[in-house]
Amino acid sequence: MSTFDHLMGVQEKRGAGFLALLDPDRLDKQDLVRAAVTCAENGADALLFGGSFLLSTHFDRMVREVKGAVDVPVIIFPGDFSQISAAADGILFLSLISGRNAEHLIGQQVKAAPLLKAHGLEPISTGYILVESGRQTTAEYVSNTRPIPRHKPEIAMAHALAAEYLGMQCVYLDAGSSPERMVPKEMVRAVAGYVSLPILVGGGIRTPEAARERVEAGASFVVVGSVLEKKEWDASVVRSFAEAVHRDP
Repeated sequence: MSTFDHLMGVQEKRGAGFLALLDPDRLDKQDLVRAAVTCAENGADALLFGGSFLLSTHFDRMVREVKGAVDVPVIIFPGDFSQISAAADGILFLSLISGRNAEHLIGQQVKAAPLLKAHGLEPISTGYILVESGRQTTAEYVSNTRPIPRHKPEIAMAHALAAEYLGMQCVYLDAGSSPERMVPKEMVRAVAGYVSLPILVGGGIRTPEAARERVEAGASFVVVGSVLEKKEWDASVVRSFAEAVHRDP
């Protein structure tokens, strides 16, 4: 079974999936593995691994350490084509469709594609949409693009529909790292009601209630990272997010 099929199975079975985001720049090796195990054992359906800006020079080794410690899929969430490891189960093959910077629409993808093929790494084609969050985030700065205005859901809808027509597998609505505000529920609802693709939502989701609200608005997967880090990867906090996201009968 492909990693994408696994995720779709999670959505079908549990209503929505909970993805924990691990940033290798923020954790040393020991804490990284501990965080991964805690998330995997307390309800995370998969781990996203990566970041918009990477200082570490040991990306592949860290992916291997994490993958060797958990049973859930480890999926790379890359900032650029250098964040690739054959040890991962898949990679979000992102195209920053909310921006007009050709390097992040297609340039990085052209550089990455031969490496993915050589490594046998499963690409999950993803239309990546940055949403205005109240302040400039790392993703916005590094990509040199402007996010979609948070009060303009119709713009996000059109971009998501273009992603669907281009044959992408999913859409990711992201407020970026440590934003002031999350992706609005209204935008999630509008996009989810307009396209048939699964919708990932992340950036600044700090409470289980906020995660649940985005699921109720139509999110297929909720991505949480910074708040788990701030809570030192406490197992009870991870479980509270998992329980809020999953809609098991």
